[in-house]
Amino acid sequence: MRGLKNLLPLLFLFACFWLEDCIAMDTITIDHPIKDPETIVSSGQSFTLGFFTPVNSNNRYVGITINIPAQSVVWVANRDNPIKDSAGSLAISGDGDLVVLNGQKEVLWSSNVSNSVANSSAQLLDTGNLVLRDNSNGRVLWESFQTPTDTIVRTMKIGVISKNNMIRLTSWRSPSDPSVGNFSFGVDPLRLPEFFTWNHSKPYWRSGPWNGNVFIGIPAMGTAYQNRFDLVTDQNGSQYFTQSFTSNLELYYYVLNSSGVFMEKVWLYGDGHSDVSWTSLGSQCDVYGKCGPFGSCNPQHSPICTCLQGFEPKNKEEWEEGNYTSGCSRKALLQCDRNISAGQDGKPDVFLTLNNVKVPDFSHLMLFLRATEEECGIQCLNNCSCIAYAYTTGIGCMHWNSSLIDIQQFSFNGADLHVKVAYSKPASTPWRAGFSNRIKAVIASTVILGSLFLAISAYFLRKRLTRHRGNKQNVNLTLSEAWEVSRMETGVSDNSEQSKLEELPLYSYETLANATENFHAKNKLGTGGFGPVFKGELFNGQQVAVKRLSNSSNQGIKEFMNEVVLISKLQHRNLVRLLGCCVQREEKMLVYEYMPNKSLDSYVIDSKKRNLLDWNRRKFIIEGIGRGLLYLHRDSRLKIIHRDLKLSNILLDDELNPKISDFGLARIFGGNEDQANTNRVVGTYGYMAPEYAMGGQFSEKSDVYSFGVLLLEIVSGKKNTSFHSEENKLSLIGYAWKLWTLNQAIKLIDPLLSDPRIEMEVSRYVHAGILCVQESASDRPNMSNVLSMLNSEIAELPPPKLPAYTATLGLSESESSQHSVNDVSLTTLQGR
Repeated sequence: MRGLKNLLPLLFLFACFWLEDCIAMDTITIDHPIKDPETIVSSGQSFTLGFFTPVNSNNRYVGITINIPAQSVVWVANRDNPIKDSAGSLAISGDGDLVVLNGQKEVLWSSNVSNSVANSSAQLLDTGNLVLRDNSNGRVLWESFQTPTDTIVRTMKIGVISKNNMIRLTSWRSPSDPSVGNFSFGVDPLRLPEFFTWNHSKPYWRSGPWNGNVFIGIPAMGTAYQNRFDLVTDQNGSQYFTQSFTSNLELYYYVLNSSGVFMEKVWLYGDGHSDVSWTSLGSQCDVYGKCGPFGSCNPQHSPICTCLQGFEPKNKEEWEEGNYTSGCSRKALLQCDRNISAGQDGKPDVFLTLNNVKVPDFSHLMLFLRATEEECGIQCLNNCSCIAYAYTTGIGCMHWNSSLIDIQQFSFNGADLHVKVAYSKPASTPWRAGFSNRIKAVIASTVILGSLFLAISAYFLRKRLTRHRGNKQNVNLTLSEAWEVSRMETGVSDNSEQSKLEELPLYSYETLANATENFHAKNKLGTGGFGPVFKGELFNGQQVAVKRLSNSSNQGIKEFMNEVVLISKLQHRNLVRLLGCCVQREEKMLVYEYMPNKSLDSYVIDSKKRNLLDWNRRKFIIEGIGRGLLYLHRDSRLKIIHRDLKLSNILLDDELNPKISDFGLARIFGGNEDQANTNRVVGTYGYMAPEYAMGGQFSEKSDVYSFGVLLLEIVSGKKNTSFHSEENKLSLIGYAWKLWTLNQAIKLIDPLLSDPRIEMEVSRYVHAGILCVQESASDRPNMSNVLSMLNSEIAELPPPKLPAYTATLGLSESESSQHSVNDVSLTTLQGR
């Protein structure tokens, strides 16, 4: 008993130390700062606070990240003053401030608490808020939610907190530089509640007003995005929006990127992936004031801008050149402006009704909250200052008395806007009046003439397509015509493919030429079997990759249409996204989302870049490729065999998420079809399964073979086509097989990953990779089983049989594949 009593003080002391360590897991105190590369994690493991380096940068920053593999940075402390070494720290200063210090103990950033506090601590909450408190009374001295950077997370406030405190997001300067950029996002305190993005001080995008449930200028919020936000007005007069949507299956957060695009991102816990589910700039029409005053923008029309009925371009020369910012002016003055009591025909002004639109900006707006919809219109008609009105549930009656700017036409949702115009018998649609007989006659005549025109057009199109069969070199087609030619060449008769194409956005040649600076050499990313690939920037700041079919290309209209048809039908977070295409004159181009981290082969070849891929990231990439391939084989509406899976066809986005690209060689399988044969063997040696390379037979198992090669390359950090063992003249596959037979598979791992804790897992991955590259297709697992093997759902893996191509391939790097630094996939056509 006496011995136990002697142990009690020690146990108590141990408990105190243990409790202090627990507290320190999410808390910084004056005695316990964090030093690079240390981190603290919120109590629920949702957020991490620590040090990070942006992509393509050597600077170090202190930031909060969402605690998911993608590690999205949601807040940065020293964004304008980076740490230049790896000796930085985040600490509590002597006067109670939270500070970032460099290796020389110089203060690079401070929370700037106004009054000194003797005893304070900073805690990372499970909401993502970093809170500095006075320990003596628990009072909050400072919090990161009051000084956000570019991201909104759940419970964060955006809006007008007080007269002198408006919380706004500010963009990064670039993806590699978190310093304050050109764009900001928030709520304008002088208008109805709505979100704005500003480029410096000028409006760049707006959401339309809040009606209590949704922003009526975002059509999608009427369905999928409803209940994402709440508008709160507290007793102090503060008015702000907060993200309130919660789910155990997905995490939503909102980011203002460096190009000024506000986007919703979602992390799916089950799939382990993040994705962009909505962006503010979906078309040119989303840019603020694209068509100027009294202009309306419709992204489905060409040109996209038109003047409202009763108005005409203010500067016709600028409009003809595609510059619409000067807007439109009235053709005829309103009754009040003419200072007469009736219109030209003795009738008063009327209202032109625009359905399903984003209502104009509210620089001069009057609200009549108690007026009915009918009273709203009467009041506007009788008020010389009122030039338009709208009535919306949740807002009420709105009157405009100045220029109408930023009107956009939607296909659904939006609001009805009534614009006051001078009476004009043939052109106006009067308020509360139906169509006149004359207008009905005009419509009937138009329908008849239109039908006749379509019939004649169809006749000449058929003749033109017939001529095309004998002269395939002079291609000058629209997208629909290109589809017809491709269909005749391939024998495909499914008209649903063509209807899908009609939904695909089309870019004009001029748009893509402007985006790429007339296809300037400095924007050229590389060249492949398709032709040159260029980086471009569209009107809205969105970066894209443009694949341009060259005259000397090994691929033609068939491969072009194959890629358009397939990717337009596929939607998966691990497949590259096709944004649109261009088929104009002799030009054929594909427009993809831009991948800032290039292709995976650049990371495998470059040891400096490869050092950025730790084991967890490599697992993440391998499994992402596997999920994309499983989607193609089993989960998509079509069964698709890729046929050209290789490192350069795996692209990496800004968060290093892998995306499979290049579907020019892909083939669709029928419901009962398991394999096919071809006399035209195309692909890249080193990745082609033996039955395909030698006999032209391909199936999902030939894609599995290519995946196995990729897996071994990612684990080893070496390319199959350039690897050779001097001692035994082995290929990478042969070397992996030899190590596995010697029970030394761990020796295949990239030396940069040397860590005893991952050896068992690496051995399992190598084992699965060898199973994928077995010589016989029937011995290889399908992708569903491969993913189960990697995730340890299959406890004991079967022993592999001898793989194919164990000897050195004997090809130079240039002969086997082209190193790609492109942001789109480049097919290498060989082995015909």
